[in-house]
Amino acid sequence: MNMRSISLAIVGVLAASPTFAQGDVNVYTYRETKLVEPLFAAFTKETGIKVNVISASSGLEQRIRTEGANSPADVLLTVDISRLEDATQNGITAPLNSKVVEQTVPAAYRDPEGHWAAVAMRARIVYASKERVKQTAMTYEELADPKWKGKICIRSGQHMYNNALFAAMITKHGEAKAEEWLKGLKANLAQKPSGGDRETARDIAAGKCDIGIANTYYWALMNDKEEQRKPWAEATKVILPSFQGGGTHVNVSGVALVKTAPNKANAMKFIEWMVSPQAQQMHADLTYEYPMRAGVPINKTIASYGELKRDPMPLAQIAANRKKASEMVDKVGFDN
Repeated sequence: MNMRSISLAIVGVLAASPTFAQGDVNVYTYRETKLVEPLFAAFTKETGIKVNVISASSGLEQRIRTEGANSPADVLLTVDISRLEDATQNGITAPLNSKVVEQTVPAAYRDPEGHWAAVAMRARIVYASKERVKQTAMTYEELADPKWKGKICIRSGQHMYNNALFAAMITKHGEAKAEEWLKGLKANLAQKPSGGDRETARDIAAGKCDIGIANTYYWALMNDKEEQRKPWAEATKVILPSFQGGGTHVNVSGVALVKTAPNKANAMKFIEWMVSPQAQQMHADLTYEYPMRAGVPINKTIASYGELKRDPMPLAQIAANRKKASEMVDKVGFDN
C-alpha cells in the first residue's frame, strides 16, 4: 500500500467512525494493535476513558499535519527515535510539561524541549550462532574487524533501527571514523542486507552467517512460536554489545502529545499512565521491552541476556545525526 492509499484509508475510518467523541482519547499509533490493545484496555478499566485507535505502518505525522486544527488525534504512540523526531520536526507536537514524566523518564530519553518521551526501551544487539561463536562479549566497533569477513547478516542499512545505530556511531566517534567502521561492516557481510531481524536468526541457523544485528525483543518473540523457537532461537544466543568506553545502544518506544489535541486532559492522563508501574510491567511482559520506570522487573527472557548497561548518549544527539547516517549508507553502497 502506498502513502496515498494509507492516508485515504485513515480518512475513511475517521469519517465513518462515531467513536471519536469528545471526552475519549484518540491515539494514532505505529505499534501493532495486538501488542498494545491490552494496554489500552487496562487504561480504560482504570480511568473510564475510552481509547480510540488509528493504526498505520507509515504516514501518521504527515496525516496529522494535513488534518491541521481539525485532527482528532490526541496522542502519537510510536517506535524509534526517528519517528518521534519526525513528529517534532513536522510541528505537530506540544511540550508535555509533566512532572510525572520528568520524574520517571531519564532526561536522555526525553526531548530536550519536552515534545516526546520514551515509555519503553529496546537495544540493538547481536544474535550469534551457539555452535560457531564462542564469544560472550563484543563491541559494536568489533563488527568491522576482518575476522568476521563473510559472517555477518543484517537488514537494510536504511531501516530506522540500523539508521539509529549508525547515527549513534557518528555521535560516538565522528563522521570519518563512523564511515570507516561502516565500510568495514559492509566488507564483513555474508549477503546483501535484506529481510528483518528474525530472518537474521533464521540465516544464522541455516549457516549463511555466524552473527547478526537485531533488536532485543525479537529473540524473545521467536521463543513464543514453536515454528521459530526450535530452528532459529535455539540455534542462536544473544550478546549485548557495547561501544568502546561506553554502553549498549538503546532505542525506544515513545509518546508525543499532538499540538491540536481535542482531548488534551485525557491525553495527558494516558501519557502519564503509560509510565505508571502497571503499564511499565505490561510493556515488559507483553512487548518484551525494557521498562523506563526504575524498579519495574524486566521480563525473565530479556533478563536472561544479562545486565543491560545503557550507553549514556542522549537520544536527541542520535536523532540529530540520522540524516548523516542515511547519506553514509548510500555513500558506501551498504545495501548494494
